[in-house]
Amino acid sequence: MNFLAHIYLSGEDEGITIGNFIADGIKGKRYQKYPEKIRKGILLHRFIDSYTDSHPTVRLSTARLHKNYGHYSGVIVDILYDHFLAKNWSNYHPQPLAEYVDDFYEMLRANFEILPTRIQRMMPYMLADNWLLSYASIQGISTILTQMNHRTKNRAKMNFAVLELEEFYTEFETEFTSFFGELIAASKQKLTEL
Repeated sequence: MNFLAHIYLSGEDEGITIGNFIADGIKGKRYQKYPEKIRKGILLHRFIDSYTDSHPTVRLSTARLHKNYGHYSGVIVDILYDHFLAKNWSNYHPQPLAEYVDDFYEMLRANFEILPTRIQRMMPYMLADNWLLSYASIQGISTILTQMNHRTKNRAKMNFAVLELEEFYTEFETEFTSFFGELIAASKQKLTEL
């Protein structure tokens, strides 16, 4: 799952949300230096990634992309799934997405000092382009995929994955909806165990 899903799956706790958001930049046991709630968020993030990567429904989605994008298929599916979460946001959360995203950005600003340097450097771009809200449109996803492709020095050709999104839109959305319900339940259970 990508940023929006990780944030959403954190629930309402600020520390868990921050931890879940920064987790990709915290390797190995380095998470142990953070306060308890942030540690829980980091561990939740790792659980979500592991659960997602091994789930048969997600593998259906990645298989559809594998021929053209190889090992980048999983990254692309994470982004596509965030699109369906953003597009169908009102099915999952009572607060409008624009307000939810603004609240999250404010949370990031309030916790800036604790964020890893990589996240601190990324933040101005994330906020300026309003990444999380942009996920709701195909154009927004196209922009994100193009930016991600630049990071791979154009090797991944991820910018073309919007074509598969459009061609197999119904299949991807059905797979997301089926999978995400299970992921919500599994994440809630994991949070009670942490």
